[in-house]
Amino acid sequence: MEKVRGFEIAKGFEDKGINIPIRKTAKSAGYDIEAAEDVVIPAFKMGQKPTLVKTGLKVYCMEDEYIMLCNRSSNPGKRGLVLSNSVGIIDSDYYGNPDNDGHFMFGFYNVFDHDVEIKKGDAIGQAIFMKYLKVDNDNAEGERVGGFGSTSK
Repeated sequence: MEKVRGFEIAKGFEDKGINIPIRKTAKSAGYDIEAAEDVVIPAFKMGQKPTLVKTGLKVYCMEDEYIMLCNRSSNPGKRGLVLSNSVGIIDSDYYGNPDNDGHFMFGFYNVFDHDVEIKKGDAIGQAIFMKYLKVDNDNAEGERVGGFGSTSK
C-alpha cells in the first residue's frame, strides 16, 4: 500500500505506549494529539521560552500538503494554555529529517498564575491535514537540512 498521509511513532518512542491519533467523530477536521510524557508548564513570566510538549509522533503527507497544529478549544480556559506560535505548521519534508526523525511537539505558554501539569496521554491539541497552492514562477529549490526551525538555515 502506498503511503499517502498518516502518523507514525517517532524514533526513540517505540516502546513508550504512544497512541496513533484518531478523529473522534465522523465530521471532525482534526486528529487528537496526546502528550507523550508528563510535563509541567510553569506560570508565564516575561522572557520565558515556551514549554515543548513531546508527542512521540511524526507525520507524513503528500508533497503539496502540510499539517496544521492547533490548540484544543478548551485549553486556554480550562488549563491556561496557549500555543506559542498560535498555529503550528509541519511541512511535508519535515518527516524523517536527520535531526529528530520528524518528531513534532506543541509549544505552550501557561497564562495562569500557577503551574499546570500535563499527564502522558492527555489530549493537548489537534493536527489537520491541509493542501496549499504555489504562486506563478515559484522556483523554490532548497532542501531541508534539519529539524525544528531549520527552514531558515
